[in-house]
Amino acid sequence: MKVIIVGGGIGGLTLALMLQARGIGAVVYEQASEIREVGVGINTLPHAIRELADLGLLPALDAVAIRTRELVYMNRFGQTVWREPRGLHAGAPTPQFSIHRGRLQAVIRDAVVARLGDGAVRTGRRLQGFIQDEGGVTAHFADSRRGETGETARGDILVAADGIHSMVRAHYFPDQGPPRWYGVQMWRGACDWPVFLDGESMIVAGGMAGKLVLYPIAKGKTAQTRLTNWVVNIRTGDPAKPPPKEAWSKPGRLEDVLPFARRFTVPGVDILGLIQASPGFWDYPMCDRDPLPRWTHGRVTLLGDAAHPMYPVGSNGASQAILDARCLSDALVRSEHPRHALAAYEAQRLPATAEIVALNRKGGPERVIDAVEQLAPNGFDDVERVLSYAKREAIVKSYAGKAGFSQEQLARRS
Repeated sequence: MKVIIVGGGIGGLTLALMLQARGIGAVVYEQASEIREVGVGINTLPHAIRELADLGLLPALDAVAIRTRELVYMNRFGQTVWREPRGLHAGAPTPQFSIHRGRLQAVIRDAVVARLGDGAVRTGRRLQGFIQDEGGVTAHFADSRRGETGETARGDILVAADGIHSMVRAHYFPDQGPPRWYGVQMWRGACDWPVFLDGESMIVAGGMAGKLVLYPIAKGKTAQTRLTNWVVNIRTGDPAKPPPKEAWSKPGRLEDVLPFARRFTVPGVDILGLIQASPGFWDYPMCDRDPLPRWTHGRVTLLGDAAHPMYPVGSNGASQAILDARCLSDALVRSEHPRHALAAYEAQRLPATAEIVALNRKGGPERVIDAVEQLAPNGFDDVERVLSYAKREAIVKSYAGKAGFSQEQLARRS
């Protein structure tokens, strides 16, 4: 069997590794001329890290990432709403990692090249079209560097892992329209910065209308610093007028983000200083798409953000793409025919991810901050008197169960 994978992001590369581990051939076709370390920080949850650990990637991840110790939810005044240990510190069998997205992608890419060979990742290849028949799929790629015909590939199935603007998804759902935007703009950057808390923990301050996220993603230049990821999310615009595609991921401007950053206070962190010291940061809308009625069309299916782009709350986007890859690769091994495998994969993963998309629109586990801020908009003396521990726990733990990384679920799989 041979699998054509369109898209060299975290999901596509992970799928290639998992297929190789099961004796299935795969080639990854990536539109960019090279796979570079772009982006900023993400968190990858223990249930996804377990899958990467099974592929032997834990030492490489430890070399470039931070094992997350604790998560602290605060209101915008820096008062603690909820805190909990994470990863190994919460009893999970594998860590949670805070990591630069590009470095995570590079770790997986390097393993793909080492195990599948140099030809397993074909960069500068933009999908032009594909045709399927009873025996397989034929895909045509253009050379995106030269603007001319690149190559034709033949495989048993085609998996589109080509992101929120997926060409394959648009082919099957031409009337889907642009990604859904609810008026929230994001500024994201990273900078070498003095340690806060214990140097291994993350902070989320404020609710969906205005949020600040801080966490270290790598060792710093000194023992007293960390490469620190920061995010400012603010509801600034009219949801009926989403920014055009060309406005995505553009360089940010201090004059745009600093007025919003001044809304937040976090003990021990000079927020404005961190943002001003960042060598560069990015500005883009926080978007998702409505869940689809189906992912699979014969021998073609979707994976990761092509299938279920979701709001970046709950540390779940990359994690769910990794879980997609595991499910699909297992289904291909178990099934007698590729079509049966794709149907089984969709039946398991589509409803689960659709539920997470819906939960993330409501704030995911971070909804606990909104619940407290709604009751105490000017802060509080005792959070227990605002919202009881049991009610706060119910909000946070319910999301973990839906997303597949509750303590009980991790214990069952260990």
